[in-house]
Amino acid sequence: MSFNLFDIASSGVRANSELLQTTSKNIANVNTEGYVRERTEHLTMIDNQVGRGETYRLINEFAQKQLNRDTSNKAFFDQFVTEASRVDTLFSEESNSLSSSINSLFNNVQESLNQPSSTVARSLVMTDAENLIEQMDRLSGIVFDQKNVVNEQLEIFADEANTLVQNISSLNKQIAAVHGTRSEGESSTLYNQRDLAIRELSELVDIETLDGPNGEKLLFMGTGESLVMQDGTFNLFSMTGDPDPDFKELHLDVNGGAAIPLEVDTSSLKGKIGGLLAFRDNILVPAQNQLGQMGLALADAFNEQNKLGMDGNGDLGGDIFTIPTVDAFAYQANTGGSVMTGTVEPGMGSELPASDFIITYTAANTVEIQPIDNKGEPLGSASTATITGGVIDSTNNPGVELYGLQINVSGTSNVGDKFQLKLNSQAASTLELATDRPDALALASPIRTADDINNTGSANISAGTVTSVTSGGFITSPPSLANGDVSLVKTANANEYSITDASGTTTFTITPPAENMLSQAGAPYDTYGFDFNIEGTPAVGDTFTLEFNEGGFDDNRNGLKLAELQSGELVRQNVVSSSTADNHKTFNESYAGLVTDIGVITNQAMTNGAAFDALAQQSEAWYESLSGVNLDEEAANLLRFQQSYAASAQVLSTARTIFDTLLSAAR
Repeated sequence: MSFNLFDIASSGVRANSELLQTTSKNIANVNTEGYVRERTEHLTMIDNQVGRGETYRLINEFAQKQLNRDTSNKAFFDQFVTEASRVDTLFSEESNSLSSSINSLFNNVQESLNQPSSTVARSLVMTDAENLIEQMDRLSGIVFDQKNVVNEQLEIFADEANTLVQNISSLNKQIAAVHGTRSEGESSTLYNQRDLAIRELSELVDIETLDGPNGEKLLFMGTGESLVMQDGTFNLFSMTGDPDPDFKELHLDVNGGAAIPLEVDTSSLKGKIGGLLAFRDNILVPAQNQLGQMGLALADAFNEQNKLGMDGNGDLGGDIFTIPTVDAFAYQANTGGSVMTGTVEPGMGSELPASDFIITYTAANTVEIQPIDNKGEPLGSASTATITGGVIDSTNNPGVELYGLQINVSGTSNVGDKFQLKLNSQAASTLELATDRPDALALASPIRTADDINNTGSANISAGTVTSVTSGGFITSPPSLANGDVSLVKTANANEYSITDASGTTTFTITPPAENMLSQAGAPYDTYGFDFNIEGTPAVGDTFTLEFNEGGFDDNRNGLKLAELQSGELVRQNVVSSSTADNHKTFNESYAGLVTDIGVITNQAMTNGAAFDALAQQSEAWYESLSGVNLDEEAANLLRFQQSYAASAQVLSTARTIFDTLLSAAR
């Protein structure tokens, strides 16, 4: 009997000792990050012996996976909101408002109309033009700085992710080595370290896990790409830019770069890396493109209208802004040696969308021009254009949608070579004034009209309009009409007029109403680049004249056209649009839309972030309720196991006493 008691007591002491050790370990690791509480269980007593205790981690795989998913989503929105809120605040500040600079410029244009010959009034316009460029450069600088911050953080996060991936792979090997052995139960630290590394990785990118052989965990990105595979094989992240080295893209390098890198679908990526990429693609890239688009559209429209006027020196107007020419980025896979640059074709700034372009050679002198969105996806259909004399423009590609671009090419490219043109994103910070002379502002019209004092009819000649100063109607040195004054006389025949200038005299019949008279007169008058109307009923012999506006410095007719640009819908909204859609906005409407879009996207992210934060807290609470250490519970177990241990020890003492008594009786 004493032997049975001795065996039972010894077994109980050992079993309770194991229970106390497990409880003590849980209590000691209550503040250890990633620690999963453990439990020791024993089999039913057999042959007076308590079975060897089995210690295992209390973990729910489903709760763990859900926590990792919610952690990725929360980290995504936390990172996105942190970055987006900064840009939203900067763009919302009145001191940074591009609309204020635009309004100030055109307000001073309006003021100059009252005193078109005033140098002071003109100087204010030029000063505001310079301020507008500086404001645009400042806003562009904000976006550019944020891009640099994003690139730096992406590099840091990619390195952190690579370290974690390698750690997980190493831990998988160590776990596989003890899996199924007696040492497995003592290797809980390896499992905890691996689970913690997986959770930390889920903060950077969204991942999914699968159970592999020998206790391994196989890791996959949420987009499907493999990260950690069987037998310790793993892929690492890399941040590279092709063709733009400053536009980092996420790839997976297979076997340390020994194979072709895998492209990652960043549109559905979560975690901090996904949040940074989404912030860049959804806020920074559109903001930079729209700023550049507005600047180019305004500069081109202002230049083209100014060139249709006469400046303060009596010369034909010129450019006020210098529109930049930017280099296109060649893809690394190109096999040719071509170099490509792009700018806005004069007069086509309103056709430029807020997008980048992929230009692909389809033949030696033929390319496809494809607009792309902020994620690099095609917008609409590609346009096929011909290269003539190293230039792609509307002159050698009539009727082809070129999106307002003028592309210059040098060198030879092979079929399939591609270039990326980022005109908009580079333009906002490179716009400059072409001149700082107040006299360069062309407020006057270069033509003026008059009714003969002896006219007897009720007709009047209109002030005239100028559509081109390069079509042949003007000469620049000295500035004058190429064919001298134009004289129009009403003949006795119905709707018939005679027209006279240095090119001769001819008679023509109009189709009422008497509009665009030079166009109705035909060649060569229809190529002069200016025209006029006859309003009212002329009498036979009534004469009307048009001449160069020499000395007309108090004229503000072209200035009125410049002022009208403020309300002109000159900023293109979409690449693809129906013929009846309103696809253009004013400068102020476009900028207001940009600021609104940034605010809306940021607020939506805040709302979604709050929701996922709540989900993450719920998942954390659920996970901790299963795997976290509860000190109250462990303290209760400690008392219970201590009492059980003391009881078993008392049984052991009793068994020893009985055994000693038996020995004494036998002596």
